[in-house]
Amino acid sequence: MTVYLDVSAGVNVSAGLGRYSRSLTQAMLPYFIEPPTLFFNYIKGRTNEIADFQHLKKRSIRLGYKAWRMAVWAGQLGHIPFNALVPHATLFHAHEHLLIPLRKVPTILTVHDLIFKLFPEHHKRLNHTFLNQAMPIFVKRATAIIAISEATKRDLMQYYQVPSEKITVIYEAAAPNFKPPLPEQCVEVRRRYRLPERFLIVVGTIEPRKNYSRLVQALVQLHQWDPDLKLVVVGSKGWLYEDFFNTINALNAADDVILPGYIPDEDLPALYGAATAMVMPSIYEGFGLPLLEAMACGVPVASSHAASLPELGGDVPIYFDPHDLDDMVEALKSLLLDEERQQLMRQRGPEQAARFSWDKAARETLQLYNQFATVAKFD
Repeated sequence: MTVYLDVSAGVNVSAGLGRYSRSLTQAMLPYFIEPPTLFFNYIKGRTNEIADFQHLKKRSIRLGYKAWRMAVWAGQLGHIPFNALVPHATLFHAHEHLLIPLRKVPTILTVHDLIFKLFPEHHKRLNHTFLNQAMPIFVKRATAIIAISEATKRDLMQYYQVPSEKITVIYEAAAPNFKPPLPEQCVEVRRRYRLPERFLIVVGTIEPRKNYSRLVQALVQLHQWDPDLKLVVVGSKGWLYEDFFNTINALNAADDVILPGYIPDEDLPALYGAATAMVMPSIYEGFGLPLLEAMACGVPVASSHAASLPELGGDVPIYFDPHDLDDMVEALKSLLLDEERQQLMRQRGPEQAARFSWDKAARETLQLYNQFATVAKFD
């Protein structure tokens, strides 16, 4: 009998859900009595199997992104079990918002957020339609649910009436390589990516809920006090990103916004360390991993007070209302002009980030598995 981990996000997505899937799987491996089998949707030209997992057994399907999602949805609607795809399954854990129908097999579903429900205007129409119709079925059919924050748990209870006892909150964490970098590492990464001396950094896919357009507006106002300050946006284009670029053009801010695109994980700690401050301006985050990463690297942080972010930051960041431009500007101005507060954040950030770890997440996840089948052992 075998535990199946659906790592489709891990092999098809570089950041966000992909990082969650890869990090959790890696952290759980030492504890399994019998190694798990990886299950994933293979997408030609997109799937990158994970080198560290080459020794594990794998089961995959090849239907393409949309076709597979529709097949799973149809299977759930028709109560058609997919057990043949996961032979001898003891338990199945879906790492993203797609739960295959199974008969007499316990299923775990990780829910990252309900952004499609809360902010439908921030999703593509087809994606919103699918999730709006399918998610109620997934959360009802799952044996147990992992929410990655208390904010996500509250949303599940409010919008889908999921009983509290069905949901276990298990936090993500920054990877172990996120720690205060050496000065020479910051110099090197600044040279390699041609970065200025003073800049704010944001990390995440360019999409509306990240609130980057309002941050560009704040940057322009901050030039009254700090004319050399720039904004570095680390992340690829996601969806509905046109407003962000329109805002840059309308404010003549093209020279002030630097877009290096996606940056490998190994360079991110030094990139955080080179920044004057990290900003998390999102109007909603199911978790907000960049906030933890920045604190782990000892970077001063200014954050939105939305959703899960105060759960992660505690009393370390300076917070602002993500919908209020004046409040955002005032918070950033206060931080940039207060060197004593910046230094305190550099000291306390790593301590706050250390309260979250992937080993802790792995143990808590496996303890949940063990409620349905003995699959792991602990020292």
